[in-house]
Formats: sequence, structure tokens, C-alpha cells
Amino acid sequence: MNLAKTLGSVGGLTLVSRVLALVRDSLQATFVGAGFASDAFLVAFRLPNMFRALFAEGAFSSAFIPMFNRRVAEKGELSAGLDFAERAMAVLLPVLILFTIVMIAAAWPITWALSGGFNDPTPEQFAYAVTLSRITIPYLALISIVSLLGGILNSLHRFWVNAAAPVLLNIAMIAGLWFFHGTDAYETARVQAISVTVGGALQLGWLIWACRGAGVKLRLRMPRIDKDIGQLFKLILPAAAGAGAVQINLLISTALAGSLLAPGAISYIYYADRLNQLPLGLIGIGLGTILLPTISRQLGEGKDDEAMAMQNRGIELALFLTLPAMVALMVVAEPIIRTLFQHGRFDAADTSATAMTLAAFSIGLPAYVLIKVLTPGFYAREDTRTPVRFAMIAVAANIVGNLILIPTIGYVGPALATALSACINMALLYATLKKRGHFTADARLRRRVPRLALAAVLMGVALWFGEQLIEPWTTGGFWVRAFGMLLLVGVGAAIYGLACLITRAYLISDLKAMVRRSG
Repeated sequence: MNLAKTLGSVGGLTLVSRVLALVRDSLQATFVGAGFASDAFLVAFRLPNMFRALFAEGAFSSAFIPMFNRRVAEKGELSAGLDFAERAMAVLLPVLILFTIVMIAAAWPITWALSGGFNDPTPEQFAYAVTLSRITIPYLALISIVSLLGGILNSLHRFWVNAAAPVLLNIAMIAGLWFFHGTDAYETARVQAISVTVGGALQLGWLIWACRGAGVKLRLRMPRIDKDIGQLFKLILPAAAGAGAVQINLLISTALAGSLLAPGAISYIYYADRLNQLPLGLIGIGLGTILLPTISRQLGEGKDDEAMAMQNRGIELALFLTLPAMVALMVVAEPIIRTLFQHGRFDAADTSATAMTLAAFSIGLPAYVLIKVLTPGFYAREDTRTPVRFAMIAVAANIVGNLILIPTIGYVGPALATALSACINMALLYATLKKRGHFTADARLRRRVPRLALAAVLMGVALWFGEQLIEPWTTGGFWVRAFGMLLLVGVGAAIYGLACLITRAYLISDLKAMVRRSG
């Protein structure tokens, strides 16, 4: 299996979605800025975003897809899997409707919990934030049904359909900002909240249409919790906790920043996290999607050596891609933020603050991705409890880190605490796999890791000097800044590739073999 080629195909549509998300965030920075209106929307958007990451991209898929495929394999026909899907939806749908009603009714305490009560808002401001939360909450039910339908299509090897769904959410939000932005930030933020739920409806419509095209039509049934459905929900809960440590940490960081710091801090954290999520989404989620079914199949066939080799190559590829991304986001964070977000209401002070926050976040980037690579080593062996235990340790470390760092370094504190807690989580996962004999770094990985790190450092030094040379191109108008940023990125990538060859992290023969296999 060519892991690089497979990752490229899985990540292609994710790249489109993430680029559109950057366009969306750039427009949001222009029309909403980084004040209370922006903070209120981002708190309202945090819950749907977290729920999507926990439920849609992790827990539900990891529990539903194996059970769906097992039913198909046992009976030898698709109808057996669809019968299981209908039973799951029959229980899921009323639960989601009731859940949505309860969440809307409880929007006041939910908003308070997510924001930490903000920092001395007026009653009118807090009521406005609660209204935005109520507008976005229906997205939770919509994306949950999307997850079920997407799981079916993934099982039928129609991966691109589900990968394309997030594109529709970003298109809806971009359209709302571009065509319906108001005369002030508060009016525009309300439009954004409406766009979130509209985007969820578009995603659901897309998945229903694609399912019908694949011959999948689920009938409505009376809900009944049988053995299969009980097992499904039993698997979902620990998977959600294990997969969601980063999201839970961000939620805690947002709440503490909202309560302890001045207005704008939540926005700095959000914009920095969006850029930090770009390589995480492309590399981490893609590798996790590929490795779990692959390693599970290899272990099931008794090919333990192949499973370990696959995980070695996953770690190697993750570090090859994330080490330069980490260094670049630390060294040239400011020109990147300036190009993407410094327009309209988002000023130079906002750029400087967001850049420092991004640099802190990026310290944990390799750890974020390696968590996605290492966790399948546990799930493939039907161990969901160990990753949950380590995730909770990471959450506790994040809380302690926030309480220590926020009083000392302000809005940079939550980002640094989140990064360090991810490093703790990753270290615990790695050490446990190694202790159990489920992972051993092979000679190739041990040889390449320090050389890749050196290549990334050399690239970082070159970028630092390069930024000084092309500074006029990173401080002019938008298109001048865009050219300067692209030039920095292009030069950085070229230098990193050259440094990999000089340090012999990769040889010319390795690159030729990769190109041949990808062709």
C-alpha cells in the first residue's frame, strides 16, 4: 500500500474545505473583526464545531463503520448492513430531536459555560450571544444524521462524497458573509450563525442525494434498543472521549480565556487554531482514516509485522510533513496572519496577538498528528479505554496549564497549554504501545527522524532571514502580501526538500520510488 498516495487522495477534498475555511475566516475578520460580536459568534460556533469533530469525524464513524461492515460480511449482502443502519437511525433520530430541544432551552447556561461568562459583558451583549447559540444548535442534529449516511457511503468506498460535505458548510458561510453582511459587526455575526445551520441542511441534502444515487434508501422505523444498538452506543462514548481531547482542551481554553482575558482573546485563539488545524486536518485526520482499517485488517489476518511496519511508515510520513509545518508556523506566523486576516476591522494589533498565539499552538502540531497515528494501534486491538484514560490526563494537564499560564502570558497561555497537553497525550500513547510490544521504531524510522528535524530547523533559519529580505512584500496591499507569503512558502518548501537530501533524510532514489508508485 502506498501510504503517501492514499493520504493524498483522502486529503484532496479536505484541502479544498480547509482553503475555503480560510477564505471564510478572512471575510469574517474583515466584516466582524475581533471584538465582542466575533467572540459571541465563535462561542456559538464552538459547540457545533466540537460536536462535528467528536461525533462526525471520530466516534460515530469508528463505531458504526466496523459494525456495518461486519453485518454485510456475515450475511454476504448489503441489505443486512442497511437493516442495521435503519435500526440505528430509528433510535438516533428521536434522541437528536429531544437533544436539540433541550439544548435550545438550555442555551443560556451552555453559552455561559462555553465562554466562562465572557469578561464583564452587558446584559444585552450576553443575551445576543445566547441568541447566536440558539441559532447554531440545530446544526448538531443535522451533522449527526450526515455522519450516519456518510458512514454508509464510506463503507461502500464512496469516500469522496463524505469528504466533500464540509465544503458546503464553508460555501454557505462564505455566501452569508459576502452577500448578506450587515452594516455593523453584530448584524454580520448573526448572519454567520444562520449560515451554520443552513450549511448543515445543505450537507444533509447532499448526503441524502448521494445515498439515493448509490441505491441506499433508509426507511423510518419505530425506535428499539436491541443488542446491536446497545453495542453501538457503548462504543461511541469512549471513542468520543478519546478522540476529543484536543477539542475538549480548546473548549476549556476558550472558556477560561473568555472569563479571564479582555474581549478579543477568544478571537485570537480561534483564528490561530484555524491555521493550526489546516495541517492537522490534511495529515492527521487523513492518516487516522487510512491506518485504522488497514491495521485492523492486518492484525485480523495475523500479519503483526506488516501492521507494525505500516505504523512506522505512518509516523515517518506524519513527521516528514508536520515538522516543517510546525517550524514555518512559528517563524513566519505574522506575515501569514497579516495576509489572510488583516483587513477591515482586523488590525495590526490583532495580527500580532494572533501570530503569537499561532506560534504557541504550532509547538504541539507534531503531537496532534501523532495522536491520530498512534490511536489506531489501540482501537485496532479493541482497546478503547486506554486512549480515553490518557485523554483525560491531557485534559487535566491543560486545565492546570491554563491556570498557570494565563496570568503570566495572557492570551498565549491557552494555546501553549493546549500544545503541551497534546504532547503529554502523545507521549503516553507512544510509551504504552512500546511497553506492550505493539510498536517498535524500526531502523529506517530511527535514522530519519533526527535528520528530518535538522532539515526543518535549516528551513526555519532560511525562512527567518528570508522574511527580513522580502519584508516590503509582506506589508503592502493584499495582493503584494499574498505574493510575499506564497514566495516564503515556496522558498521554504524548496529549502526543506533540499535539506532533506543534504541530511540524507530522503535520498533521490526514495523520491523517484515515491513518484513511480504515485503515478
